[in-house]
Amino acid sequence: MRIFGLDIRIRKSADDVAHWTEESGGWWPIIREGYAGAWQQNIAIRRETLLAFTPVYACMTRIATDIGKMPMQLVEQTIDEIWVKVNRYSPLGAVVRKPNDYQSQSQFLQQWIISKLLAGNAYILKQRDNRGVVVKLFPLDPTRVRPLITPDGSIYYNLGMDPLSELIEATTVAPASEIIHDRMPGLFHPLIGTSPIFACSLPAAQGHAMQRASAAFFKNMAQPSGVLSAPGAISDETADRLKKDWSEKFQGKNVGRVAVLGDGLKFDPITITAQAAQATEQLKLSAEQVCTAFNVPAFMVGVAPVPAIPGIEALTQLYWSQCLQTHMEGIETGMTEGLELYDSTAKLEVAVRLDLSVLLRMDTSTRYTAWKTAISGGWLAPNEARKRENLRPAKGGDTPYMQQQNYSLAALAERDAAGPPSASAVPALPAPDTGNPDNVDPDEGQTLDDAQDAELDYAKGVEILRQRVLLETTQ
Repeated sequence: MRIFGLDIRIRKSADDVAHWTEESGGWWPIIREGYAGAWQQNIAIRRETLLAFTPVYACMTRIATDIGKMPMQLVEQTIDEIWVKVNRYSPLGAVVRKPNDYQSQSQFLQQWIISKLLAGNAYILKQRDNRGVVVKLFPLDPTRVRPLITPDGSIYYNLGMDPLSELIEATTVAPASEIIHDRMPGLFHPLIGTSPIFACSLPAAQGHAMQRASAAFFKNMAQPSGVLSAPGAISDETADRLKKDWSEKFQGKNVGRVAVLGDGLKFDPITITAQAAQATEQLKLSAEQVCTAFNVPAFMVGVAPVPAIPGIEALTQLYWSQCLQTHMEGIETGMTEGLELYDSTAKLEVAVRLDLSVLLRMDTSTRYTAWKTAISGGWLAPNEARKRENLRPAKGGDTPYMQQQNYSLAALAERDAAGPPSASAVPALPAPDTGNPDNVDPDEGQTLDDAQDAELDYAKGVEILRQRVLLETTQ
């Protein structure tokens, strides 16, 4: 096979691996079936059938739409090891903001995740310009892509025709350098991710069958709400009259009214049967098993009640750490390596990151309390908090503030090392006014005999102040 003008020998694709042998090595063939024996019975479960089960659709769309909410940004690490958005012109910034001509950034991320969850693999084809810079990214149909392995271990990808991705030939082979391959954990082969649908196919098929049976029951086997019976035989005219009167008086908006029965009439309501109740519990169990396969908390898709955890932030944090984090890591790593941003010799590292702040939003009261604590703690400037609330900066708000009585540990250590301060370090109080040498009050016309007492009180005040300063500095 010729690829880019080179003759390359290709092994079988990773899906069509031959039987294991001691001479060549390899993997056992992969047989995926909804339950044991389905392959022998020629029973196949189509993905369209599984997606029709509400929890499967809800889990896939929940993960994909939540990932699509997060803006994908080109960031770089500063000298202070802080990640900031790249504001200068970069040819890669355009492809991050707009991956291709027919998808927005959100739609691109959603398609990435849907391919990964549905088929276990997401394949992104790169398109380069004359400089070799990636200018477009195309998500491929995962069912038309097959990994290929050469005898020396090199990896290529066999791509089927895809006009949206500008692949007009029936078969195109691309090297691994031109494909971003994000995959679920490979349970059978390192190049083949295993979809969560493989793990929940049986519960999903069972739930879908139960829903279809329930729909057929209510369509073809209408069940009355109760039976009105008489102690003896009644004529058809009496039965029709009783039925009509009962329907008019106790049906529709009249449900719940008091019924007065005579002549031995008796009304027996028909409740849900034990078999129907068991089917309801089984349907709930099937939905919970689907959520387990996708690692989605059941309350996120309405399968279970919301747990008693105070605050929406704690619930979102649980959902992020349990489900979304691994998918975010796959996108960030795939984009960073796929756009060839990683350079070990560069002084400033550049990468692609998803903005998680749009998902982990706190409620208003908690958010304002957090900003207040950060600003009063001195590690966040007021304008930084205002920016996160989409408010204009305030004059003088670019500097973090601290209380004046707070001292650094270094300053306290220096003070302790100097020992207790001497009496000369105590600030002196202003001397009393002695402008009346004759010790006579000009207003009262009498001698100020208590002048000495006033001087004595002043001396006591100075001593008390000196002792207080010594006590505070030695604590």
